[in-house]
Formats: sequence, structure tokens, C-alpha cells
Amino acid sequence: MIIGLHDAEKEHFKSKTFPNYALMKISAWHKLQGDTVEWWNPLMKYDRVYSSKVFDFTPVNPYLPDDAIRGGSGYRDLPMNQELPPEIDAMFPDYSIYPECDYAIGYLTRGCPNHCRWCIVPKKEGGIRPYRTWEQLARPDTDKLVLMDNNILSCEHGIRQLESLIGSKYRIDLNQGMDARLVNDHIAGILAQLKWIRFIRFSCDQKSQINPIRRTIELLGKHGVRPYRIFIYLLVTADIEDAADRVEALKGYTGINLYAQAERNERLGIMPNAAQLEFQQRYVYGGCYRKETWNEYCDRKGFDCKNESEVMA
Repeated sequence: MIIGLHDAEKEHFKSKTFPNYALMKISAWHKLQGDTVEWWNPLMKYDRVYSSKVFDFTPVNPYLPDDAIRGGSGYRDLPMNQELPPEIDAMFPDYSIYPECDYAIGYLTRGCPNHCRWCIVPKKEGGIRPYRTWEQLARPDTDKLVLMDNNILSCEHGIRQLESLIGSKYRIDLNQGMDARLVNDHIAGILAQLKWIRFIRFSCDQKSQINPIRRTIELLGKHGVRPYRIFIYLLVTADIEDAADRVEALKGYTGINLYAQAERNERLGIMPNAAQLEFQQRYVYGGCYRKETWNEYCDRKGFDCKNESEVMA
């Protein structure tokens, strides 16, 4: 059989480098069957085409064949809890289809026990559960391991796996952001002893998480981790003052890295307005937050950032 693979994000974001985990497993399984696997080309004929789309806003390719097997949370007309067949999910990913990827990726746990309004993970994957060991994910040709777990600290298996990585050759990244509410002195000690590719990442999506973030920063500091090694994701909902308060509460830690993400969920009809994008792209990403408050920024720009039409003007 000749298999065609379609990565909707790779096609849409020309500079996209993060690999599609499902497509790598699909490729590995078909190659094991003796099939030929290549990237889908609309001018070619294939026995089977797989298309994966992660984000709602990524366009659907109109030239995909009607019988293409579609998957991923970006396809809104498909069941949210769609999974790979067990025999494919068990495969070690085929990294050869993403030659630019010089790190291993995967999950140690799947799911999440929380039910945050803006998150699809519980609906998609269910509650938290063990999934793999880090040894099953590691590549022999690299010392980098990127973990995509959504709430690794809420699972004892996940914590044990992190602890067992201490002293290994692997540098890691937990790219989804950990829940600081679950960090105690023991876990802070584990995190401090791990080798990180760059940052230790947490999320602060609502004001109730400010104090846990502060406590976590202090605990990590006790174990020798400086704030410049910490990265905080900040969800920006239509209540921008809430996000502004979180920025003010955290920016005083010297060198800390803040990253704003405007809320976007097309399944629920939620799209960021112009004020949210201004806050994300220019105020935070542009670094203005380091020297002025959100209100001072708005005054300097000459508009009311609570009023979307003024920002657009």
C-alpha cells in the first residue's frame, strides 16, 4: 500500500517544526507492515490518506479525498474522544518524517482531573492516568525529551517518572505548563534536580493561582532555582483586568518569563477580541509589561483597552 500523510499545521504554518505525534505512530505502523509512507500530495494517488489537525483555526484542505481518515481536535465534526487503534498507539514514533526534530516527544500520563472551562483535555482524554515510562519515549540519538503531559503532577506515576529521570543523561521540557497548586517542597526538590532544556513551565490562568505560583517560585528558590529559569503561561480571557493583575503580581520576580495566550476556542464560539490580542502581542510579548502597567500602556497608546473598537481604531 501507498500511504499519504497530511499534517494540517505543517501545511498552514510554513515554519512549523513541532512534529505530529499521531502521524509519526501511524507512519511507524504502516512501515512495519511493509507499506510505503510519504507526505500527501494532491496530485498523487494513494491507497489510504491520513489527515491530522490539531487546532480549530487551522484551515481544512479542500483537496483532501473524501475517504481520507481524519483525526485530531481540530476537526470539530469528529468525536472529541477519538483515539488511535491500540496497535498503532503502541508504536514507537517514526522520527524520520520530521528530520528537523532533534528531540524525543511523548506523554508519561494522559488526561486531567480538572475541568477548566477553556480546556478540552478532560473531554478528549478523560481523567488522569499513567501512560508510558520515560524509557519508552527516549531516543538513543538525542539527550532531549519533550513531554506533553497536561497535568503530570496530579498523577503519582508522573511524579515517580520525573524523579527517576534525575541523574539520567536526558534534558527535559514539560511544554504544557505544570499546576503550581500541586507543588510542595518534595516536588520542588525533584524539579530542581532535573536537567531542563530551557525553562521550568507553569500556568497561571486565573487569579486564584497567583499565590500558588508565588509559593512555588519561593520553594524552587530554596532549592537553587532562580526566577529567570521559570516560564509562566497566562491565559487572557475577555476579562483583561484579571490577566493584568496576574502580570503585576508576577513581573517583580527578576528575569521571570511571562507568556500571554489569548483565549480561543472555536468549538465554543470563543474568539479573542482586539484588546486581548493587543495585550498578548504588544503588551506582554513586546515586553512593555516590564516597565509599565496595562493601564499606563493604554494611556500611552491613547485608547481604552477595555473597548475593542478603540483598540481596532
